[in-house]
Amino acid sequence: MASGYGNSGGPGRCYPFWQEVLGCYVVNSDDGATGKKKCMPALEDYYECLHHRKEALRTMKMQAAYRKAEAAHPRENAPKAEQIRSLGLLGKEEEAANVLS
Repeated sequence: MASGYGNSGGPGRCYPFWQEVLGCYVVNSDDGATGKKKCMPALEDYYECLHHRKEALRTMKMQAAYRKAEAAHPRENAPKAEQIRSLGLLGKEEEAANVLS
């Protein structure tokens, strides 16, 4: 993870973010608690690279908005019940009984 080596032997995908976090800690180590606050954006970027939580949340919100829009505007060319019956999907119990017997 923080070693810098990925699964295929090259640099890990989040290693540059980890280097930013370490660099921030080194530069702000004198400040104590305020130094940690200064490094929070870099740490958040590193955690996002590892876990993709913000991206997943954004994706879920987009999917929910899409479902809501689909529910608000039903299909314009949806088949009516008469059209479905005429395709032989409903109302053909007698013919099915004749075929089965």
